[in-house]
Amino acid sequence: MSCQSIVFPFTAIVGQEQMKKALVLNAINPGLSGVLIRGEKGTAKSTAARALASLLPEIEVVADCPFSCHPQRKELMCEECHHRKAHGEILPVTKRKMRVVDLPVGATEDRVVGTLDIEHALKTGKKRFEPGVLADAHRAILYVDEVNLLDDHIVDVLLDSAAMGVNTIEREGVSFSHPAHFILIGTMNPEEGELRPQLLDRFGLCVNIEGIDNPRSRVEVIKRRQSFEEDPVQFVAKWNEQENALRELIVNAQDLLNRVVLSDEMLGLIAKIAVDMQVDGHRADIFMMKTSRTIAAYHKRSEATQGDVKEAAELVLPHRMKKKPFQERKMEQEQLNQIIQEHRKQKSPPQQSTSNQSHTPQGEDKEQDSKEDD
Repeated sequence: MSCQSIVFPFTAIVGQEQMKKALVLNAINPGLSGVLIRGEKGTAKSTAARALASLLPEIEVVADCPFSCHPQRKELMCEECHHRKAHGEILPVTKRKMRVVDLPVGATEDRVVGTLDIEHALKTGKKRFEPGVLADAHRAILYVDEVNLLDDHIVDVLLDSAAMGVNTIEREGVSFSHPAHFILIGTMNPEEGELRPQLLDRFGLCVNIEGIDNPRSRVEVIKRRQSFEEDPVQFVAKWNEQENALRELIVNAQDLLNRVVLSDEMLGLIAKIAVDMQVDGHRADIFMMKTSRTIAAYHKRSEATQGDVKEAAELVLPHRMKKKPFQERKMEQEQLNQIIQEHRKQKSPPQQSTSNQSHTPQGEDKEQDSKEDD
């Protein structure tokens, strides 16, 4: 392996814990429809995306398929592979590493979704499809830097495919579809302009990141980068144990995810958070549910807890909060904490009978109330 192909280890990235957590959750559950990373330049956004791909285990693909179809799962197969398998053909299988597909800012719609050769279809009756970025991104990571600078229509196409898992091309009455399951990672610098709220809402998760202020941590960033550039092989080997542990955690969480349950009580808490935080529509509720289950699987639990719901809300709501003119978009942390506190009080057992309370001095009552509020 050449030094140029060695990627900085995911677990060696200093700080930015919320960003790393959001990326890992999307690796566990691609149904979260991607993550939008909002922050200033030079905060390890692209480094983290490429490190995630290197972290994830190899995948099996159909060797001669341009869409890297799964050799067994029908929902991850194109029409051609499904047809071949249905007719008893043994599909050739190979393994490859997870890859990152970059989408250039100036990409056209044809470059993104692919093109159909209409003339060939009319002459022969057969569809000839030239794959685009979404075909390359199937079962991979699609990295979109400066997503806020893309044409709104292109962003809409990307988010549609991320949500549906299918890319459909229609030209002159001829249509073609292929699977497009990918982990979508979008990054942007808010100083260069915002995405429209309708597009922001389509991203499952969002994290806002800043440069590290702690001098010691900044020194550690410099030291690790210097060590990596001086001897990439040795530096990667030093972090192998942590990388393997996180890789195993992700694989185990993927297996557990479908068995994680969310009680009616937790669903009620999710609905209350969405109502009290005044978010529009129901997409926030659905993503909080999906994210809560994924966080529970990440923590090796088969049932989501109140803490999982709170953590999910912190990832799902920041870009969905209503914002007033000239007000920065941010998560109202105090309001969320208050909602969780109220839910905890409602769940707690009733106080002692009034006959016992009547013997308690008034000053002690106030002191006890103060402790409970704390």
